[in-house]
Amino acid sequence: VVTADVLREARILILHTGRDFSFDDCGRAFTCLPVEEPGAPAEALVCNLDSLLGTMTQRLCVGSPPGVWVCSTDMLLTVPLAPEIDWDGFQGVRVIAVPGSQAYARNHGVYLGDEQGLVRDIIYKGTEAQIQQCAGPDGTVPLVCGVVFFSSDAAEQLLATHVIPPLDACTYMGLDSGAPPIQLSLFFDIVLCMARGVTEEEFVKGGGDSSVRSARSVLWTALRAFPLSMACIPGASYDYLTTSASDHIRSLTLLPGSTSHLRFCRAAHSHVDQPCLLEDGSSVTNCLLEGAVRLAAGSVIQHCHLQGPLEIGPGCLLSGLTAGSSPALQGCPLRDIVLQGHHVRLRDLPCRVFTLTGRLDDWQSPAEEATYLNVPWAEFFHRTGVREADLWDAEMPRRSRCLLSARLFPVLHACEALGLEDVLWLLAPAAVAGERLARWRAAWRMSWQELLPCLDKAAELGARRALFFLQGQRKVRRVLLGHQDSSLLPLARSAVHEGYHEAVLGTLDEVASTAGDAGIAARALACIAEVLGCMARGEGGLRSGPAANREWASAFGRLESGDIAGGVRELATERQKWMSGPALLVRAARHYEGAEQILVRQAVMSSCQFVTVGQTELPPLGHWVQVVCPARLDLSGGWSDTPPITYEHGGAVVDVAVMVDGCRPIGARVRRIGEPELRLVTLGGTPPSEAVAELVCRELEHLQDYCQPHAPGALLKAAFICTQVVQFPSQKPLRAQLMESFGGGFEVHTWSKLPHGSGLGTSSILAGAVMASLYRAAGKAASTESLIHAVLHLEQRLTTGGGWQDQVGGLVPGIKIGRSKAQLPLRVEVEKIPVPDGFTHTLNDHLLLVYTGKTRLARNLLQDVVRNWYARLPSAVQNADALVSNAEECAQALRQGNLLLIGECLDRYWQQKKCMAPGCEPLAVRRMMDALRPYVYGQCLAGAGGGGFLYVLTKAPRQKEALHQILAKTEGLGNFSIHSIEVDTGGFSVEVVGCDPK
Repeated sequence: VVTADVLREARILILHTGRDFSFDDCGRAFTCLPVEEPGAPAEALVCNLDSLLGTMTQRLCVGSPPGVWVCSTDMLLTVPLAPEIDWDGFQGVRVIAVPGSQAYARNHGVYLGDEQGLVRDIIYKGTEAQIQQCAGPDGTVPLVCGVVFFSSDAAEQLLATHVIPPLDACTYMGLDSGAPPIQLSLFFDIVLCMARGVTEEEFVKGGGDSSVRSARSVLWTALRAFPLSMACIPGASYDYLTTSASDHIRSLTLLPGSTSHLRFCRAAHSHVDQPCLLEDGSSVTNCLLEGAVRLAAGSVIQHCHLQGPLEIGPGCLLSGLTAGSSPALQGCPLRDIVLQGHHVRLRDLPCRVFTLTGRLDDWQSPAEEATYLNVPWAEFFHRTGVREADLWDAEMPRRSRCLLSARLFPVLHACEALGLEDVLWLLAPAAVAGERLARWRAAWRMSWQELLPCLDKAAELGARRALFFLQGQRKVRRVLLGHQDSSLLPLARSAVHEGYHEAVLGTLDEVASTAGDAGIAARALACIAEVLGCMARGEGGLRSGPAANREWASAFGRLESGDIAGGVRELATERQKWMSGPALLVRAARHYEGAEQILVRQAVMSSCQFVTVGQTELPPLGHWVQVVCPARLDLSGGWSDTPPITYEHGGAVVDVAVMVDGCRPIGARVRRIGEPELRLVTLGGTPPSEAVAELVCRELEHLQDYCQPHAPGALLKAAFICTQVVQFPSQKPLRAQLMESFGGGFEVHTWSKLPHGSGLGTSSILAGAVMASLYRAAGKAASTESLIHAVLHLEQRLTTGGGWQDQVGGLVPGIKIGRSKAQLPLRVEVEKIPVPDGFTHTLNDHLLLVYTGKTRLARNLLQDVVRNWYARLPSAVQNADALVSNAEECAQALRQGNLLLIGECLDRYWQQKKCMAPGCEPLAVRRMMDALRPYVYGQCLAGAGGGGFLYVLTKAPRQKEALHQILAKTEGLGNFSIHSIEVDTGGFSVEVVGCDPK
C-alpha cells in the first residue's frame, strides 16, 4: 500500500499510455522508432516508451529528490545529456517545459511563468497576444511537454484525495461504490490549481458540470498551498504525435537533434536486399524487403514483409503488410497514402483487415469539407461509384459524416477471402473500379471508429516479434557470410528470452554447413555456443572447460576429415540430447567451441603452403646439429596474431629478439643414431646438462598422443610428424621408415633456461629450434619464413592454438614487425625495423626484465579471448583495431629512436592486454608496476600476462641495482629477480657441431 511512509523515500515514475492512435495499433507508447542500439545487452525494437524511459531515467530525473514523476507517452521528447535542473530547496510540484516556437504553441499548451520561475497560468491554444506574453528573451515559449514532478509531500496530499467524493469516481473504488465516472485532466484540473495567477473562483467555475466543479474544489483545498515551479530545458525538443499522417511521417524521417540520445537510421532492425533503393529521408523499421523495393524520400515502412519489384512514392506510410500482399501492390501507384494491415478480433474470430487513407485526410472533418485519399469526397464518389449510403446510415446527421465513421474497410465476405486488393481498388481509375465495386459492396465493412475497439494488440505484438526474428535470421546470415564485425550476441540473448532460439540455431546450422569456408563455419559454431550459453542463463558452470566427451567424437571426426556439412549436421543431432538443463547446455556449448577450434585449426593449417623445404647433405651419423635461440619481447600488437583474429581482422606485432643475462636461453640439438628409434630428452639444470625427462619411441603408436599438449614429449613427437621425417599415420612401421630413409633413428635434446610461463615465447621458439635442427639432421633445409609457418602448423596439430608472434620474435634477429592480412590462407610477412645508429645499444641500457615470481595460471585465457572476438563484442573489435594501430605507432617510434614514445606504446599495450584478457594483472604485479612507475617510460608484462616476466623501459640507463632497491622496499611482492636483456642482432644459428655437443 502506498502510504505516507512509502512515499517519503520512493522514486516513482508513472507513464501514461494515452489514447488510441491512428498510425499504430499498439498506441503512441509502442510506436517503433527507426533506431538501433548497438551497445544494448539484448537486441530489440526501440519504442517511444523505451526512448522516454531512457530520457527520464538517465537525463531528466537525475538528481531529483524522492517523489512521483508523471510522464505522458504521446510525444517524442529529446533532452540534452545533462539538463541543469536546480533542485536546491525545492518544494511542491515542478513542471518540465521545452522551448518552442510561438507558431507551434498556437495548437498546444504553454506555461506563463514569473521572474521566480513559478507558473502563473497554463494557456492552451491561446491567442497570439497570450502566447507572446509567455515568450522569453529569445522569442521562444515554454511548451507543456507532458512531464510533471510531485514532491513526496504533494504526492501524499494528491493521493489522499482519491477517497474524497466525487474524486473517488476517478478510480474503480468509486465506480464500484456506484458513483458515475469522472474524467479529469492532469494539467487543467490537478496542476492548474497551483498556478499563482489563477483564482479559486475562476478555477472552480471553469470545471463544466457540477461534479467536476465539486472535484476541482476538493483539489484546490488539497493542493493550492504547494508552489508550482517550472524548469524549461534549453536544447530540449518536443514533438506531439498528432493524428496527422504528414506529422507522423515527418517525425519518423527527420533526424533528431544532436542532443538526442537517439540516432535514427534509414533501415533499423531490417533486412533490405537492395539498400541503395532506399532514398535519403526514407525510413524502414522491423521489415524484410526482398528484391527491388524502391522507397522515396519522405516515406516510412514499418513491420512489413514485402517482395519486389515495388515502387513506393513519397509521402507514404505502410505498416503491417505480409509477403502475401506484395502481388497486389506491384504496379499500384503509391503516393501520399497510409496503408495498414491490422489484426482484428471479432468476438472469437481473428481476422486481418486493411485500411487505406490519404496523407492529407483529416479523420474528423465533415465529409462536405473534407477529403478522402487526398481528393474531395465528391470526386472520390464520382471516380469509384461508391455512394454516400454505402458508408453512412441515412439517419446519421450530415455533420457527423466523416472519415472516422465511414464504413470503408472490408472485414468479411460470405464466399471469398479478402485481401489487400479489396482496399487498393479504391485508388484505381474508374475503368478498373467497376468490377471491384460489387465485391466491395457485398463484403461486410467497418469504419475505423468501429474497428478500434476490436484491434487485437496481442496478435499485433506477436506478429511484430515473429517478423523481428525473421529479419534477425537474415541478419545472422548477412553478418556471417559478409564477414561483418557486428555482434550477434545481443540478438542471441533476445532470441533465447523470447523463445526464438530454435529458429536462430537452425539458421546458424545452415550457414555453418553451406558456407564452404572453414572460417565462416567456425564463427557460426561459436555463435551456436553463445546461444546455448544464453539458454543456460548464467547457470551450469563456467563456459570454458573440457570438450572431449565420447558422444561428440563422431561429429568431431567428420569435421577433422574435412566434411564440414556432415559434421555440422551430426553436431545438431547430438545437441538435441543436451538441451534439458543448464549443466548440459553449458557442456554442449563447450563442445561447440571444441568443434569451432577444429575448424580454426584447419583454416590456419592452410599456411603450410608457405613452407618450402629443400634438400642438403645428410650430416654424418652421431654428429649433433645444434640450434640456439634468443627469447622474444613483444613490444606492441600481441593478441592480433592469434587465430581467428589474425585472419579475420588482420594482425601486426612488434617483437624484439633478446638475450637474457647475456645468453640465448632456448635450444635444441639432434643427431642420427644407429638404432631405428626416437630418443626424446629434455635437459635441465644450470647450465642445462642433465636429463630431466627421457622417452624412447619404437612404434608408431608411441606417437599417437602427439596432439595432446600435456602428453610427455608431445611437442617433439609433433615436430617429427610435421617435418615429415616420420609419416604418421602409415602402414609402414616406424623402424622400417627410419631404416629406409635414414639408416637409423634420431636423438633429440631440448632445453630452456627460462621458467615455465615466462611470457617470453619459449614453447613456440623451442618448436622452431627443434624443427630447424631436425630438418638439418634429416638432410633438409628450410628458410626462416618456412620455419615461422611450420611452427604455426605444428601448434595447430598440437592443438595448443597460438599465434605467430613468438616464433617471429625468436627466429628473426633484432627488432621487427610481423603482419598478417585479414584473409586465408594465413601468411605472415616480417619487416625489419631500421633504428638510428647506436640506438640498439641505448635500448640495451634502458630495457630490464623483472621476474615477477608468479606463474600464469589462466588456462582459459585464450578461450575467453577467442569467445569475445567471435561474439564481436564492440570492446573486442575496437581493441583489435587499437592493437594493430599501436603496433604501427611503436614501429614508427623505434625508427625515430624515441624512448619516450616507445614507453607510451608499451603502457598503451598493457592497457590493451588487460582489456583483451581481464584478470591478467595479479595484485603483486600491480604493486610492482606502481612502485616502478616514476622511474620508467613504460612497462608491460611479457606475452599474455598473468605472471612471468615484466619488462620495463627505464628513464635513466643501467638501472638494475636501483630498481632492485626500490622493489626490495615494496611490500607484498614475493620472490622477484631482475635480469639484464640485450637485443640479439645475430639471431638463431644452425650448426653441425660434431660428436661433442659442448
